Amino acid sequence: MGTARVWGEMGRWTIIVLIQLAKAILRLLLLLWYKAGIQTSPPIVPLNREQQQSLHSEGELSTYVGRRSSRVVRSLQNTPSLQSRHWGSPQQREETQSRRAEEMNQPPTPLGLQETIAESIYLTRPLLHLLSLGVWGQRSWKPWLLSAVLDISSLSLLSDLKDLNRRERAELRRRTILLLYYLLRSPFYDRYSEARILFLLRLLADYVPGLGFVTRPLMDYLPAWQKIYFYNWG
Repeated sequence: MGTARVWGEMGRWTIIVLIQLAKAILRLLLLLWYKAGIQTSPPIVPLNREQQQSLHSEGELSTYVGRRSSRVVRSLQNTPSLQSRHWGSPQQREETQSRRAEEMNQPPTPLGLQETIAESIYLTRPLLHLLSLGVWGQRSWKPWLLSAVLDISSLSLLSDLKDLNRRERAELRRRTILLLYYLLRSPFYDRYSEARILFLLRLLADYVPGLGFVTRPLMDYLPAWQKIYFYNWG
């Protein structure tokens, strides 16, 4: 947006192409050279700082084992603060944390030739879409159809892959759900979705008490959001 104000449309599209080109090259390098497998979003799991603080405080806790029941409970002298306290047993907490750590640290699933081609299609799709926009223009249906075909083809080729880890399965579900965004992308949005979405939001604002505080600002912001999202396709 800043580049568009300073250097105009040509500068804006130049920056978009350079960013997408850099992203595609780095992702293909991870896929083909480092065998990173299906690339998730975000690529690195965000650090849960509250969880880390809780684990740090729990490491200093002492526990008491009941003589008759053999039940493990906390010592009242070393009870953590209310913010970092949990109500499960220490063993359950440790098992849950170790299971999550094991799931997140699983190596990527090896990809065969078909799956590598499918992931390459997904990674290069933003560049192909930008190229098609330059050839056919922003109002043409061809870039929209090309991108949709590439997305669906990539998911279809990856659907045969078995034994995916948890993050990879979540990533494929995310990509499938994102296909709904094609309803909000031009030119489909301009010709079909816009009128129906605005009608539904206006209906909710007029007849459902309280929803107008949410739907009316959304109606005002939707055109700007759709325009920004349209050229941030990748």
